Amino acid sequence: MRHTKTLLAFSLALTVAGCDQFPRFGEETSAAGGALTPVGDPANSQDVEAPQVFDLTTPGLWDGRPSLGGVWVAHPTVTDPERVLVRNTENGQSVIGALFRRERETPGPALQVSSDAAGELGMLAGDPATLSVVALRREPLDPGAQTAIADFDAPEVITAEPIDDTATAGPAPIAVPTPAPAPAPAVASTLEKPFVQIGIFSLQSNADNTATALRAEGLAARMLEQESQGRTIYRVIVGPAPTEADRAAVLDQVRGLGFTDAYPVTN
Repeated sequence: MRHTKTLLAFSLALTVAGCDQFPRFGEETSAAGGALTPVGDPANSQDVEAPQVFDLTTPGLWDGRPSLGGVWVAHPTVTDPERVLVRNTENGQSVIGALFRRERETPGPALQVSSDAAGELGMLAGDPATLSVVALRREPLDPGAQTAIADFDAPEVITAEPIDDTATAGPAPIAVPTPAPAPAPAVASTLEKPFVQIGIFSLQSNADNTATALRAEGLAARMLEQESQGRTIYRVIVGPAPTEADRAAVLDQVRGLGFTDAYPVTN
């Protein structure tokens, strides 16, 4: 147990160290409802603004303190977590991140901004900026404009090629290596949202460290690479969970490990 806690602390320390040097693209969140999650293959879908879901332009403030969780903003009117596009209307900078409900009231603007979000938006500590926050949804790409997205976690199936006996001297038969078995099929699940999303990162190393720490805890964690708004992001998810009880157990476990903003997603 001590070794496991040390490994997790080391992974989280790497993440914090990364955001001290580079502004992270942040952990993504998503609201309930299938429309928020990718439609089919993420390589064949794109982000589309959904102002009918959430659309707010208001002053936002970063209080100057470092914050965990990556790129996010929080507002007291939010009911469900959302994946949003945040624009700084004063300098034109934008970033995709999470929208949460703000539980604690403090003096100043109602829209709270994380340290990573402030870095991406060019905001200074204690200096409010007018921000536009719009919900995002995934929609299929035009077939003529599809772009393949590499998934570096996808297992590579390597099969052995038979050796041509006619090219081998001598009467002894040639042993043909047994082909490598194909990966086991995905766990069957009847859940609309069988995966648990830990977050998304702008640095692949941070996503790798997080997935490694989760796998050390016995969780089926993997990283997905995705293009969004012209930038590369790295999502970390766990699953799929075959039943609602299994998914609840995964949520309890990852939240107990410090990933308190984890939530169910389709894929």
